[in-house]
Amino acid sequence: MRKQLIHPLMLAILTLFVQATHASEASNMVHEKVLKNGLKILVKEDHRAPVVVSQVWYKVGSSYEYDGITGVSHILEHMMFQGTENLAPGEFSKIIAANGGRENAFTGTDYTAYFQTMESSRVEVSMRLEAERMHRLKLDEEEFSKERQVVMEERRMRTEDVPQSQTYEYFQAAAYIASPYKNPIIGWMQDLESMTVEDLAAWYKRWYAPNNATLVVVGDVQAAEVFKLAEKYFGDIPSVDFKAVKKRQQIPQLGIKRSVIKQTAKLPYLLMGYKVPVLNSVSDDKEIYALEMLSGVLSGGSSARLNAELVRNQQVAASISAGFNLHSRLPALFMFDGVPTEKNTVEDLEKAIAEQIQLLKDKLVSVQELERIKAQVIAASVYEKDSNFYQAMQLGQLETVGLGWQKEAEYVGKLKAVTAQQIQQVAKKYFIDDHLTVVVMEPIVSKETNQNGVK
Repeated sequence: MRKQLIHPLMLAILTLFVQATHASEASNMVHEKVLKNGLKILVKEDHRAPVVVSQVWYKVGSSYEYDGITGVSHILEHMMFQGTENLAPGEFSKIIAANGGRENAFTGTDYTAYFQTMESSRVEVSMRLEAERMHRLKLDEEEFSKERQVVMEERRMRTEDVPQSQTYEYFQAAAYIASPYKNPIIGWMQDLESMTVEDLAAWYKRWYAPNNATLVVVGDVQAAEVFKLAEKYFGDIPSVDFKAVKKRQQIPQLGIKRSVIKQTAKLPYLLMGYKVPVLNSVSDDKEIYALEMLSGVLSGGSSARLNAELVRNQQVAASISAGFNLHSRLPALFMFDGVPTEKNTVEDLEKAIAEQIQLLKDKLVSVQELERIKAQVIAASVYEKDSNFYQAMQLGQLETVGLGWQKEAEYVGKLKAVTAQQIQQVAKKYFIDDHLTVVVMEPIVSKETNQNGVK
């Protein structure tokens, strides 16, 4: 009987992982506290450098919005920097900069988050300012009017003037019927145009409260001191009575959906998406981690199948990627997107992708390939711990979408347990036409440009 050998890369990464785990076991501990008003605080001490990352996550994003106010979460994010009862417009950012820090914010489908990176002794500055705008935001009509124009211009530049971005927006709208993921995070232009400051005030009052937020602090701090500061600045902010949020689930798809989007562009663009479950939508997570591992097989770096076969070998794709977000609040899409080379059509690219999918269904992933992908996953997990910001991101996202921050510790072990048979099973189960939406961006020649691309 032949003895099975461990791949050298896998052995090296496993050794690194074990060493890193033992060396930093204490620093990897997450300390949790919930204030009387419902604010959850997560602290992860990391004393390797005198730096701290502080993030406030609110459980609200574009998937909470309804028709007529799409984009309200994102505009409110902008307005959070434009003044409170005690801070003038822009003063928040000036104070952070004066203390040597950097700050920003982002809005997603399932959350809105605000963050600062500072020298660790300045963490109190961050907390004082975040508490101020959690409870005392000033929504000035003139500032709102300016920020709304900023967001509308952002939409023009990032979506309407970028053919692939606009195609992706149409793809989401085509793939989903009932799911709120059909709406863009930045909002539809007509909703932005009709947005009022009263819409923002109602949204702020409804969602921006301590019992709908998580404070995540990672870095060179003591958990007890962070809890003390949090109580000082956030403890007196009143909680809000929340009604249960109805999950607007996607209705079952009854067949393949296809659309063609015409855009002024040089090359076509292909988007394909299969509806798949996520951790939040299942009781048994084995299939979800199998899909995550399948994503690594197809698109986990330059040596993965799509790049190796379609880009370098067949040269049918100029670029290609695949994957899905297992941490979504609602069921999501396992997506493929790619651009064919000039000598190939988008039909050629779709056929080549379909062949790779069929190969996953017909033949088990080899032991060597599976070991390589797992080694890459473990390596990435180890090296991500070098970033305080990324550690905080993981905790904040998991907590905010309802999975719980504890899920972060399970990720590597769950993926290591995935088998080739499980990968084959999820490919057969979910990569079927009844779950598929295909959108093709078809290039057209603009009025200012002739067939040779000459104006």
